[in-house]
Amino acid sequence: MMVAKIGIDLGTTNILVYVPKRGIIINEPSVVAISKVDKKVLAVGKEAKDMLGRTPDTIVALRPLKDGVIADYRVTEAMLRYFINKAVGGMRLFRPEVMVSVPGGITSTERRAVIDATLAAGAKAAYIIKEPIVAAIGADIPIGSASGHMIVNTGGGTAEIAVISLGGIVSSGSVRIGGNKLDAAIAEHIRRKYGLAVGERTAEEIKIEVGSAMYLEKKLSIEIKGRDMVSGLPRILTVTSDDVTDAIQHELEGFVQAVKDVLYKTPPELSADVMEKGMVLSGGTSLLRNLDVLLTESTGVPAHVADEPLLCVVKGTGIALENLDAYKRSILATK
Repeated sequence: MMVAKIGIDLGTTNILVYVPKRGIIINEPSVVAISKVDKKVLAVGKEAKDMLGRTPDTIVALRPLKDGVIADYRVTEAMLRYFINKAVGGMRLFRPEVMVSVPGGITSTERRAVIDATLAAGAKAAYIIKEPIVAAIGADIPIGSASGHMIVNTGGGTAEIAVISLGGIVSSGSVRIGGNKLDAAIAEHIRRKYGLAVGERTAEEIKIEVGSAMYLEKKLSIEIKGRDMVSGLPRILTVTSDDVTDAIQHELEGFVQAVKDVLYKTPPELSADVMEKGMVLSGGTSLLRNLDVLLTESTGVPAHVADEPLLCVVKGTGIALENLDAYKRSILATK
């Protein structure tokens, strides 16, 4: 099948790939396993994530993206090449056009790195578009109308908040608080409170299974395994939803403050629109229990989670790619 265009949600935690007329064809973790001996890429995606925290000295499994931007250029290029090849198929008769979504707060240097890595990975042309714009498109928000729409996109590395009108961002904010920071806070809290060391995969599992942005009337609990900090031996522990809420309070305060800051910067007419329509939450971290309730109570603006929040950015990237002329004002850079 000839693939001329590819849309990529280059996420800190997951990479999603969209091909027009076929939809989302790839949804895999943005993890790469590399041999320390000869620097070869051994595994990418799901296979590499299974290796996190479980590799021998000769292999390292890492996330080449940190806080939504490229932390390791060479590994990111190898990862992009793998996913582009997978999308195009075995026969590479021509190079596809690729649109990549990036955080709204990205610098010109970071943007350049994404373009260069995409072209080096085999793209004929690279387009860069801001995540809040494509998240809004993917959430079925009519961004072209002369009315204010607020989108809060929270991923693994960053939280992107924007008020959009007439196809452009009027006021925005970006904080490097996301699912990974919450996982780290949970692991640190369990280490301090219970003297148990847990890995990032266990911390993520705790967040998904029992995590809540607010204290629950009916507590949830999960049994976890880790290493006792004193004896060094394996130990089993029961963790409750209250533990998670305690652990992530500080990060959530920063997140809520970022949302308030964007609301403060929004012109009065658009503020009225936002108050009427509410804010839309997208991204994987928006699935955290009661995050919408916390935002509603903290800001007074109704908040609701988009349909399929995990897929909003990649769906929006695909729609923008299929309609380049309509969204050309929203595209940051091309080559």
